[in-house]
Amino acid sequence: MADVKQTRAGGLQKGNFVIIEGVACKVVDTQISKPGKHGHSKCRLSAVGLIDDKKRVIVVPGDESMDVPVIDKRTAQVLSITGDTANVMDAETFETFDMKIAEELKAEIKEGSNILYWIILNDKVMKQIKTE
Repeated sequence: MADVKQTRAGGLQKGNFVIIEGVACKVVDTQISKPGKHGHSKCRLSAVGLIDDKKRVIVVPGDESMDVPVIDKRTAQVLSITGDTANVMDAETFETFDMKIAEELKAEIKEGSNILYWIILNDKVMKQIKTE
């Protein structure tokens, strides 16, 4: 299993990462209700998937343990481009692999450029082109 850590649902804030339905998401909104007569506060979390950009909303008790993905941020060099896929080499491990080119980077990316990518739950996602 990929790297995850635990945190309380009530401690999550806008901008934090969380795993909802097995998908790594970024929290875009949190609402916490007050504890009622018989129990606990409830947290309503709205989050957007980091890979699929789908919005997800869940309601959980405030003291519920939530999984938070540990995101590994790395750099790589683009070796070749075929359609919307780039063959890249990691700058530290020299491992080569294919990676889907992010829609917003298609115009700028070229062979030989350095990119920043994230490893999220065993998925590799291209985030930005590094400029020297």
